[in-house]
Order: sequence, then structure tokens, then C-alpha cells
Amino acid sequence: MNNIKTHFSIKDLENLSGIKAHTIRIWEKRYHLLEPERTDTNIRYYTIDSLQKLLNVSYLNDNGYKISKIAALKTDKIKSIVRKLALSNDKNNHALMTLKLAMLNFDQHLFHNTYNNLAKENSFETIFKHTFIPLLNDIGLLWQTDTITPAHEHFISSLIRQKIIFNIETVQSKSINDNSKTYVLFLPDNEVHELGLMYIHYALVSKGYNAIFLGQSVPLKSLNDVLGHYNHITFITYFTVKPEKDKIISYLEEFETNLLAQNKNQLLILGSMLQHIDSKELPKSITLYLTINDLLKKF
Repeated sequence: MNNIKTHFSIKDLENLSGIKAHTIRIWEKRYHLLEPERTDTNIRYYTIDSLQKLLNVSYLNDNGYKISKIAALKTDKIKSIVRKLALSNDKNNHALMTLKLAMLNFDQHLFHNTYNNLAKENSFETIFKHTFIPLLNDIGLLWQTDTITPAHEHFISSLIRQKIIFNIETVQSKSINDNSKTYVLFLPDNEVHELGLMYIHYALVSKGYNAIFLGQSVPLKSLNDVLGHYNHITFITYFTVKPEKDKIISYLEEFETNLLAQNKNQLLILGSMLQHIDSKELPKSITLYLTINDLLKKF
């Protein structure tokens, strides 16, 4: 936890809030909206309080409040208006900003409160699609731009994972499995980004399908172990960073030969590495999906 970020550059604020850096500078000069601090070497930086204020300002601005009116308000008044507006307006947008703050502050209490407020009026499916997926997309960008550290990413991912597991257990206790087809969910060897796959597991179980979750980093040869137990297996996986792009074709060829060619099994693939695959060259037993929603429309 030694890498926790407490000082933010103006570029960090842009990445986190979606407000362009030049706009932030204009708001500073014209309305004194933020007051950056300075290091001993006279480099400007912003505190977590400045970030929180900017996120709230962004929310009000997106909801029709003029920046001149917002700037005239005290910070506590801005927070109060945001709370009231969020209760009667689009909670997902406000929740997204609040979850970012929970992540940056390593604040579990804020995360759970935000989730519980959403859960009062929304299904887990709605929360995941409209709040968690945008959050995870933003986290990917924030990590790439060094706005957050791996500690932040692991913190928020762990909390989301807890919610997925809880909801899987809840629907499993109530559902009746349809054993006519089996879904085997796995990640390739050395692939560990599993939240999307976990949600697909939840969605399949909630629909009553027989779904087996093998999880992270499964060697291809280990998948042979399930062939003798089930017929008509649909394998589902994510290629996020693995296999590496120069090894994808050989991986798929081996997969098709050993697990698909002699039966009616299928392989469904999602993930960023799909950009390196030409779908026209794939056998009919392998299908690519750009998003979770695209894949779930199949069921």
C-alpha cells in the first residue's frame, strides 16, 4: 500500500472526471473552483478533496447546472445538491463517481453503501451492466495512464468479485439446472482477468443452465478432463492478455483439434485480444463476441 496516490495532476483529474484539462484551468482562473497545492519544487498538484469536488461539479454540470452557479456554492452545498439530485435522477452516473472515490480512498464502507443503495431499486444484472462495466472500463484507462496504482485496481476488483460470488450463490440455491447442455467457463494459461467471466457464470446460472466455472489460468490440456463427463459442451473464455497475439492461432488450432473436432462442442471467446483474430478464418465451432451483452443474447 506504499504506492497509494494522494496527489493528482491535472491530467489525472481529466482522466477521472472526463473534464478536459483546459476546461479545468478555465474554471480555476475564472471561478476559483479549485485551488491546487504546490510541492516544494513548485509543481502544482490536487488533493483527494479537489478531486471529489470536481466529480460533484461535473455531475451537476451534466445535469444542467451552469458552472457560474455551481462556483458560487460552498463545497458542502454542492454535495447536498448532488445527493438530492442523485436520489431523483440517474443514480448510475452518480454511483460511478462515488465508486471511483471509494477506490481512490480504499473505502470499503462507501463501496458497500453505494452498492446497497443501487440494489434497493435495481437487479444485480442492471447494476453490473450499467455501473460495474463502465467502472471497470474506466479503471482500465486509469491504470494505463498511471492515474491509479495496481493496489486501487485490486481493491475495487476484489469488492466487485465478492458481489458476483454472493449473487451466484443466491441464484444457485433457487435454480434448477438444465443439464441438456453444459457450459464450461475458463481462462487460458496465465490469464487472470476473470470478473467478466464470473458475471457470465452468474447470468447462465440465473437462467437455470448447468455452468461449471474453472476460473483463472487453466492449461489447455486440463480441459480434456471434462470431456468424459458431459456431452455438448460450450466452452466460454476471455482473451484479455493471453494467449499472446503471435500464439493465438496455434492455441485455437490445438483447441479445435483436441476439444471440438470430434463432437458438437463449441468455443465462445470475448476479450481485447480478439482484435488479432480474423473471424472469417475460424471454424464454425468457434465464435467471437465483442461484448458480454452480445454473448448473452445467445441464451
